[in-house]
Amino acid sequence: MTTVKDLRLQITTRQILSMALPISLAMLVPQINFITNNVFLGGLGEKELASAGITGVYYLIFAVIGNGLNNGLQSLIARRAGQNLPKEIGRLFYHGVWIALGVAAIGIVLTYLFAPVILRAVIHNPETAEQVIHFLLIRIWGLPFLYLYVMRNALLVGTNQTNFLVYGTLAEALANIFLDYGFIYGHFGLPALGFNGAAYASIIAEGTGLFVIYAVIHFKGLNKQFAFFEQKKFDPAVFKLLLVQSSPLILQYAISIASWEFFYILIEHHGDRALAVSNTMRNIFGLFGIFAWAFASTTNSMVSNIIGQGRHDEVIPLIKRIVKISFSICLSIFIVLNLAPQLFLSFYGQGDEFITYAIPVVRVVSVALLMMSFGTIWLNAVTGTGNTVVNLTIEMVTIVIYCTYVYLVLEVFHLPITWGWGSEWVYWMSMFIMAFFYMRSGKWKAKQI
Repeated sequence: MTTVKDLRLQITTRQILSMALPISLAMLVPQINFITNNVFLGGLGEKELASAGITGVYYLIFAVIGNGLNNGLQSLIARRAGQNLPKEIGRLFYHGVWIALGVAAIGIVLTYLFAPVILRAVIHNPETAEQVIHFLLIRIWGLPFLYLYVMRNALLVGTNQTNFLVYGTLAEALANIFLDYGFIYGHFGLPALGFNGAAYASIIAEGTGLFVIYAVIHFKGLNKQFAFFEQKKFDPAVFKLLLVQSSPLILQYAISIASWEFFYILIEHHGDRALAVSNTMRNIFGLFGIFAWAFASTTNSMVSNIIGQGRHDEVIPLIKRIVKISFSICLSIFIVLNLAPQLFLSFYGQGDEFITYAIPVVRVVSVALLMMSFGTIWLNAVTGTGNTVVNLTIEMVTIVIYCTYVYLVLEVFHLPITWGWGSEWVYWMSMFIMAFFYMRSGKWKAKQI
């Protein structure tokens, strides 16, 4: 059997970039997919673009649950990589896959049981509510593909083989663009399904990306390196460890995005245009936030790896180095967004009034991107230490502050949505302050996983 020679990382700028840049590219492709979906749906009308905001955030709730599984598994894999234990990595991955499938099944059942009732109750426009519900009852079947797909993220990032991430995401992107255009408008001999066409396109694209990435894992011999086929026996201790590490992260991400769904429901009360503009803001976060998220994922993996090597005193300098790189890149994005916001907004084809309405919101969101560039790094450093309960605590406190703010601003005082999007400033600064002081306290050094 082929074994990995040495999985231990070094603290260098080159090491950071060699991990983060492929992750950025892998994240960029799905975001281009998402924007493509919205551009095509925007061609159907402003109402469809508005509905896409609600469906997107709802599916994102379950998608980030997958991210919770991914980050918990990634932290454990990186810790074993720092300890140079490749067979243990295979054992973790095997159990992670089965947990992912179980969570996906729960997500599908919950959507069919509760989503129609909840959405009809909270969405004011009955036509929008039915459109959203019909879409989601199709789209939710992509969860098993999505969850298995993010498991490979944990494996490849946790073992510093991020260059392989691109294959699956590229395959998914090409499939999604082709099928979106075909299913929404009825091209290439495919049926014209309109709004629901995007749901079918996304599911098939996720399946395509999943097939390609696992083919790459097989042909590159990673299954042999980590002894995947030797890990067929169920191990309660490994299963428990994964649940203990991932459960707080799953809950953390779920309540985070649920609060965003709460935000979008309040935005919907301000009308279709406000909702459509807010949907484009989520695209901005998704597209331009990938660099911050990529460096955050790198932070999680590198912090855990370095701790696994017993180099605890080097963790804070590592975080500071990653923050400098992340902030520098996001500062460049901030400048571009503020110099030419109309360039991005014009892609949606909604006219000059839409662009004029959206530009002040873009400026608020661009500042939030700067805050995210360091806030999410420090929070993912906490994840890398293995103290996921602390992650959950930080998130819960932050969400209480965030939801209180958006409710008062949008529902009580009925202020413009520009003020509503100021909630992102509140969110990222609250999160950063708590994560920063926890890491500086050094309490994480005693944690063993």
